[in-house]
Amino acid sequence: MPVINEDLEAELGYVTSPAEQQHIRNLWNEADPLMQDISVSLIKGDNNRVDQLTKEALEAGFSANTILDDGLIAGMAIVGVKFRDNLIFVPEVLVAARAMKAGMAHVEPILSESGIEPAGTVIMGTVKGDLHDIGKNLCIMMLSGAGFTVIDLGVDTSPEEFIEAVEENEAGVLGMSALLTTTMPNMGRTIDAFEEAEMREVVKIMVGGAPLSQEFADDMGADGYGKDAMSCVDLAKTFMRPDAELSISPVD
Repeated sequence: MPVINEDLEAELGYVTSPAEQQHIRNLWNEADPLMQDISVSLIKGDNNRVDQLTKEALEAGFSANTILDDGLIAGMAIVGVKFRDNLIFVPEVLVAARAMKAGMAHVEPILSESGIEPAGTVIMGTVKGDLHDIGKNLCIMMLSGAGFTVIDLGVDTSPEEFIEAVEENEAGVLGMSALLTTTMPNMGRTIDAFEEAEMREVVKIMVGGAPLSQEFADDMGADGYGKDAMSCVDLAKTFMRPDAELSISPVD
């Protein structure tokens, strides 16, 4: 069985939730050392190294799915946790995202050619009046990596735009993001708009953003609250397939 390398052990120290830490540890315990190296390089934002290691992994016979799950997504899980807990900030996230794109450039064409059906369609957008999108974009990257078709509505998205996108794309999941306390109520207004349009039952709605909480999500009538990018992916998975294997176990 592979042993977690020293760099990843150090990164696990930043994960304060025992449940999250143990789950990520279990993923890496089962991962080949090459996959661990991809994760480390991604966390460090070394896109050239991720590019090189991904090519080496494919040449060595690793499947695109293995590289995606055990290397790229596992690394971004740490990035997402550190960003959520204010241990890193926007510049570091952008650098890590660039590194992930370097790896995805090699595995995405293979996954597309495999004919595997998408996990589902997710509509993502930042609510009306809010122009922040880093957290949303991180979620989109992770959702795409997990096999979802993602429609990005960008920022300052009105309830009508969310409704139109869900209807046009026959999406099963809608994700709304807000960073400002002044724009958080627009999430509730969007949910109310779905009720008025008699479309609330056709879509699962998840919300996220720094000022949000599970209590706020429950009060507004959302179906789920994503505290970070990985929990966003897990919510989408369970909405589309309740028996899906989760990336991060529930926080204790």
